[in-house]
Amino acid sequence: MAGMNKYILAIDQSTSGTKALLTDRNGTVLARCSEEHKQHYPKPGWVEHDPLEIYENVKKSALAVLRQAGISAAELAVLTITNQRETAVLWDRNTGEPVCNAIVWQCQRTADRCGEYRAAGHEAAVTAKTGLMLDPYFSAAKWGWMLEHAAGAQEKLADGRLLAGTIDSWLVWKLTGGKVHATDYTNASRTSLFNIHTLEWDEEMCRLFGVPSSLLPEVKYSDEVFGYTEAGGWLGETAVPISGVIGDSQAALFGNLCLEEGMAKATYGTGTSVLMNVGARPAPAGSGLVQTIAWGREGIVTYALEAVIRTSGDSLKWLRDNLGLFSSFEEMERLLEDAPDNEGVYLVPAFVGLGAPYWQPNARASITGMNRGTGKAHLIRAALESIAYQVYDAVSLLQSESGVALEELRADGGAADNALLMQFQSDMLGKKVVRAGVAELSAMGSVYLGGMAAGIWSSAEELEASVRSSRTYEPQMDPSARDKCLTGWQKAVTALVREVGEAPIPMK
Repeated sequence: MAGMNKYILAIDQSTSGTKALLTDRNGTVLARCSEEHKQHYPKPGWVEHDPLEIYENVKKSALAVLRQAGISAAELAVLTITNQRETAVLWDRNTGEPVCNAIVWQCQRTADRCGEYRAAGHEAAVTAKTGLMLDPYFSAAKWGWMLEHAAGAQEKLADGRLLAGTIDSWLVWKLTGGKVHATDYTNASRTSLFNIHTLEWDEEMCRLFGVPSSLLPEVKYSDEVFGYTEAGGWLGETAVPISGVIGDSQAALFGNLCLEEGMAKATYGTGTSVLMNVGARPAPAGSGLVQTIAWGREGIVTYALEAVIRTSGDSLKWLRDNLGLFSSFEEMERLLEDAPDNEGVYLVPAFVGLGAPYWQPNARASITGMNRGTGKAHLIRAALESIAYQVYDAVSLLQSESGVALEELRADGGAADNALLMQFQSDMLGKKVVRAGVAELSAMGSVYLGGMAAGIWSSAEELEASVRSSRTYEPQMDPSARDKCLTGWQKAVTALVREVGEAPIPMK
């Protein structure tokens, strides 16, 4: 597929913005550009994005990196896509316009609907087929809500004009000029409509959530050629192949080269996904873990077990943007020097509910342990430490459910650049934490998949030989100090969950 072309254009469409990277055959990033998009909060607990703004930002950032590097689209071997998962889009196939804003994975508007399904006894069937619990986090209930509430949706549905998809399939459809409606196995497995055992859209699930299967995209392996960019469009006359399509957390798992069963990674973003490769068959899951597909590659599907943390890095953005406690992350790190200890202050960041191991969509954030001497540095430290505590909970759960002891945690994402957080994470886990030597692991995971599909790398072994070394953090904290920190966290989160009305799922 690559021919003489030697460059890869990667689109990393995340919750907060869109990034484009241009890499060469060695996996070296030659240029990068990012564009933020607006976060819409029309009601408490609701989160939306404008799909058209996201598409325009894809084009803008992609063209920017081509200009920076001084190359043309004709020199591209492949365009790859990694995306925020679960965010749901519904659009008119005739006009190419969304029927409403995308409903973001964080959005809680369908919590009551999922609760009704649970009360009616449907959760066991959903979990058995899809590997997911009934929760507003996933896409199906979002599409059901859109079909009921978006203006004109029912009329367009009756006319056969509607298409549904996650962000990857929306972008593939737009980039191919409306010729291809497709997704990959990883994104399909996050919708609550895809049977991860038969590898097909499940008609029973579609009926339950009120989403006709005719609206859903074709499902492909991540390393297939999905289609080609529209010749004569925004990239010029060149029709560039699209491959390496994969959800962002699974892309980070691949980018961290967690290619063997039992290897795990944490992606520190708006939320955090802790994902473990479990091999060729789904692993049993309970206590708030979800079964999912790690990737489909070379005609084979690999599975993963995941613990989902709803809010991690977003807590720091809240302190910056909503409370104005600091103006830049450089300033944040300077302020942390004023608070070497949290002095008993804990933030439980349930701004959009709690994920694993609690799965309490109606929980709301709390700060405990403040005194008259508490300052903004203590609040910042509490927010930073809350990320590590939640990952500790997630890793403990993965180990207990899978029966696999974690040797090391591979880390990526924006917050993984914070050395204080990574050291604290290692201290809390009592394990080695390896931060990827390559930045933007979600984007690079899609680059690696698309690059192998394009013949840039012939095998995983050749790929591993080209990946740069990482930075490693070893536990340093005294065990008694570690236990004190974790005990304080567990008291804080237990108090919050009990206030919601249910005891937390016990850690094993």
